Amino acid sequence: MATRGAFGASGASRTGDEPVLTGLVQALQRLPGVGQKSAQRMAYHLLQHDRAAAETIAQALSAAVVQVRHCVRCHTFTESEICATCADTSRDAKQLLVVESPADQATFERSGSYRGYYYVLMGRISPLDGVGPGDIGVAGLLERAFDGVVEEVIFATSFTAEGELTAQALSGVLKERGLKVTRLARGVPAGSEIEFVDLSTIAYALNDRR
Repeated sequence: MATRGAFGASGASRTGDEPVLTGLVQALQRLPGVGQKSAQRMAYHLLQHDRAAAETIAQALSAAVVQVRHCVRCHTFTESEICATCADTSRDAKQLLVVESPADQATFERSGSYRGYYYVLMGRISPLDGVGPGDIGVAGLLERAFDGVVEEVIFATSFTAEGELTAQALSGVLKERGLKVTRLARGVPAGSEIEFVDLSTIAYALNDRR
């Protein structure tokens, strides 16, 4: 009878009977690509088999939410006012690579093919979703690009419809001010997310930019 109280006749979990457990499953569902079943499986695994890992994850998330902020120069994630990349004076200040997310920036850093600075937009223009230039930090990008030092702005937004729109919309504004504007080469497959492209392709696309 106790088992039947936790599971229905079909064997499916009735998390709705446990508010805290239901809340955990719903929270995990907010992760990209995680549906209800996957979230439920993760929640049950942590609670049943690895409560120590659950505690570690909870503590790490709490610390990150409190301590991680946006870099005042490039807008990526950092624990300091200025991130380590922006603080590195050995990099080429004449180049500014524009990406959509901190994950994209990390991908380029791992490729080892770029030694300039970055600007992270925190998204891309998407009229259908109601996301405009003001929602992704374009003002900060323009201020950074027009600092009198930057000579080339490289757009490394994804080759999706929204990523292309973002690059095209911002390129015109930058070109009007005399900046050289380039785009990653098509070595990056159309419709792809930068974060998931292999590093050799990233390096080729950057070197063969147009």
